[in-house]
Amino acid sequence: MNIESFKKIQKIGETVAVEFKRCGSGIQSDVYETVCAFLNRFGGDLFLGVEDDGSVCGLPKHAVSGMVKNFISVIGNPDLLSPTVYLVPEIIEIEGKTIIHIHVPPSSEVHSYKKVIFDRVDDADVKITATGQIAAMYIRKQNIFTEKRVYPYIDLEDFRLDLLPRVRQMAINNAGGSHPWGKMSDEELMRSAGFYGVDRAAGTEGYTLAAVMLLGKDDLIQDVSPAYETDALVRKVNVDRYDDREIVGTNLIESFDQLFAFAEKHLPDKFYLEDKSRISVRNIIAREMLVNTLIHREYSSSYVAKFIIEKKRMLVENANRAVGSGFITPENLEPNPKNPTIASFFRNIGLSDRLGSGVRKIFKYSKIYSGREPEFIDGDVFRIIVPLDEEYSFDMESATKITQGTTQANEQGHRISLSAIESDKPAIENDKSAIESDEPAIESDKSAIESNKPAIEKVDRNSIILHYLKQNEKGKNSDFARLLGLSSPRVREILQSLVDENLIEKHGKNRYTYYTIKR
Repeated sequence: MNIESFKKIQKIGETVAVEFKRCGSGIQSDVYETVCAFLNRFGGDLFLGVEDDGSVCGLPKHAVSGMVKNFISVIGNPDLLSPTVYLVPEIIEIEGKTIIHIHVPPSSEVHSYKKVIFDRVDDADVKITATGQIAAMYIRKQNIFTEKRVYPYIDLEDFRLDLLPRVRQMAINNAGGSHPWGKMSDEELMRSAGFYGVDRAAGTEGYTLAAVMLLGKDDLIQDVSPAYETDALVRKVNVDRYDDREIVGTNLIESFDQLFAFAEKHLPDKFYLEDKSRISVRNIIAREMLVNTLIHREYSSSYVAKFIIEKKRMLVENANRAVGSGFITPENLEPNPKNPTIASFFRNIGLSDRLGSGVRKIFKYSKIYSGREPEFIDGDVFRIIVPLDEEYSFDMESATKITQGTTQANEQGHRISLSAIESDKPAIENDKSAIESDEPAIESDKSAIESNKPAIEKVDRNSIILHYLKQNEKGKNSDFARLLGLSSPRVREILQSLVDENLIEKHGKNRYTYYTIKR
């Protein structure tokens, strides 16, 4: 690693994949705990001789060689780190001081240090002791699709075959009038959809978990996946408990129907025209959010999925077989199928589109529905957060901006005094023609306003933070998360950008970190 790369990492600070260790009195156990956590998560970069805030304190030069040998000895000892790994520490000179850089790649196995399993959560190393968490880690490492798990003792009679006529009709309508499922028997359809599989390792065959979740009777679903349910909540008035609640635990087809009806009941359907036709932005957003949480859920997990509607936002969250961590945007989106059989079934019946299209639709229509962008947060629990604002209207907002743009253009180029009105009517006529000739410029202003929405939102958030600090002298990450209605990692990014711009100062470390106005 070169110095320029280190300085970029130093500027960002500790993350899920970056850790700084002071190591003033040698390499302690917490270094190996971080190595274990990196191996079990997505890998990362470990820097020894660096303070938690990123400042370089350096290591004693005479001790560096011994520290490297000791490190290699420990990670190669199966009684300490199991399974063992081979890593190559790199000695770097920065600002006249010596540090050690260790790159830890992600591992395909689950590792433990002193018989304790560690995982990486944000910028912390966490002990994993719960059976469910350990099982989820093994599933993530194995890179398998749990939806393909075979159940040899399930028969066709265990399924809701009464749903298949509806499934056939939905597939036919979606395909434009003709679909192979239309002429198939029930059993042929089940096999065509990929619901019957063979476990070649165990030598068994039968219907799969995907078949159970999509078309199984309720008692079968509870037998196979006892923790499966989606908890739908409204928390607008009673935020400690709920205003309305529905627990949905049936097959995925009817689960979607019930959850969608819950969304229609509690979300306003704002007026919006697209290509001269009215569309329901609410229905598009709700459908994409709910389909996503049903298709991409890790059904072997005991984590209860949720659909929550609050005053300022709505969200879905579900267990996830994560391949990354952090925020997903249309720019960095890399579609990764979690349950390809279930996803294919939803596409066939017209409730889903190609992989990745839901993210782009929610980003597009969230700004129309509430004036703000959504958040997609990847991790062991996957979350989609869509802002809500019942008073926001896209049409009214657009009209206001157009009016403001026209007013500004008139003020800048067409100021007409009262004396000119009285004494020079030809000048008024000239001004009228000038206004008409400036209409393209006004239209340009309107498009510029639309293209600058993200910048406007950024300024608004920054202004809110700065105003809060002026009123309260200092604030913590949690204060601003509540104030802005954003997740802690997203708020941390915004605060770091303000620190980089020398507008605010960061004090303290880890949980004791707070921010003040730059003096």
